[in-house]
Order: sequence, then structure tokens, then C-alpha cells
Amino acid sequence: MKILFTVCGRAGSKGIKNKNCRDFLGKPLVYYTLSAISLYIKENPRLECDVALNTDSEKLIELIEQQKMVKADIVHRKSELAGDITPKVAVILDCLNEMEKSKKTAYDMVVDLDITSPLRTVEDIKNLIQKKQNVECDVVFSVTEARRNPYFNMVKKTDNGYERVIPSNFNARQEAPEIFDMNASLYAYEPEFLREQKSIFDGKCEVIKMMDTGVLDLDHENDFVLMEMVGAGLFHHIKLYKKIFANIE
Repeated sequence: MKILFTVCGRAGSKGIKNKNCRDFLGKPLVYYTLSAISLYIKENPRLECDVALNTDSEKLIELIEQQKMVKADIVHRKSELAGDITPKVAVILDCLNEMEKSKKTAYDMVVDLDITSPLRTVEDIKNLIQKKQNVECDVVFSVTEARRNPYFNMVKKTDNGYERVIPSNFNARQEAPEIFDMNASLYAYEPEFLREQKSIFDGKCEVIKMMDTGVLDLDHENDFVLMEMVGAGLFHHIKLYKKIFANIE
């Protein structure tokens, strides 16, 4: 099994200025992702793994080159892939193509970890990869159990007032279909599916569940404050998270 781990982060950001290069609890945000990858690789020495950072940020490249947790190859972000609305799968595919070309190899799986979703553990990565290995599918992604359900307690405005997002007669949340939030933290792709350049929902999808705090993502300044409060508790008091923080230090 040969795995390519991809970490993608462009320069600049509209929601949070230069968020990919920001510190999180006193450490560079990207180091939490690299720490999780490095620990997974150490715990699974029989797997062949490469790590690629795709970016157009010199500061992010500098941060990657300063750390010693894991060796990462730099894939310079092409200008046509640096737009605000560029699909991330296009960037991941570019990583795959460039790494296969430079390493003269082929990968069995591509695992993408989002820089702005640092609240993950090595067990989350392990569960993702095992699910991809054991279940026939095109992509596996991480989710958390949703706190709101469009069949039961989510409403939308209409010409006649407000009504449920999805019409139903459910009287209890337990009666409604189980709903999940995509948390953008982890994705495991079949390389050939990436090459088809389709939406993930055009293929067969599977999921892994993460702790529901994993749904927190960094899009606005307020998110940073909230996530640091949650992260402080997780990284200092829960063993699986403490490993990630300790590995950075």
C-alpha cells in the first residue's frame, strides 16, 4: 500500500487573513496537521507514504521546511489553481500528478488533510484509511453527528411563513433519518476517481465519524477564538489529542 498525503493551502484568505500561516495555541496551525501525519506514519512503518504540500505561499513553505516532524515535498501551486473558487479536488489531483511524476511511482490512495481543521487524532486518520481499504468506494470523508436535522428541527422562510426544510410528520428527532455534518477534515480518494475530475458525490462515498468538536472550521476570526478555546481543552486533557500537541513540541 502506497499512500500520498496532501496538505493544501494557498496564500492569503478573505475570511481570516493569512489563516494557513497563523499560530494556533502558540504553534503554527499547519503543524497540527503535520504532527498527525507524522505520528500515523511512525505507527504504520510497513506502509509507504509520501507527504506533499501544495501552496503558493512562501511563508507556508518556510514553516514546512523549519519543522522536523515529517519530510514534505513542495508542489508549487499553479496560478490557474489559486483562485477563490478553485475546487480543492483539482489541487489534490495536481499534487497526485506532480508527485507521481517526480517520484516515478503510482499511489494506491490519496489522503487529504485540511490545514484549517486541526482538531483531529491519529485514530481518525487510521479509521479513514482502514475504511478506504476495507470498503469498495471512490472516496471516504469525515463527518460528525449533526446537531440539527432538516427533517425535524430546521426551518426555512416561505411566502406563508416558516416550514421545515424537508416536509415531514416526524414528532421526535429519533424518528427522522440520521443526518451528519461534513467537517472537511479528512478525505481518502481512489486515485483513478480523482483523475475523472468529478464531484465526490458522483462516486460511491463512505464516511467515518469524528468527535463532534471536529466540525469546527476556520472561516472567520470568531472561529479562531472559539476553536482555540475548544482546542486548549482537547490538547491538554484528552490523551489522543495530547499526543498531537506533544509531538509538535
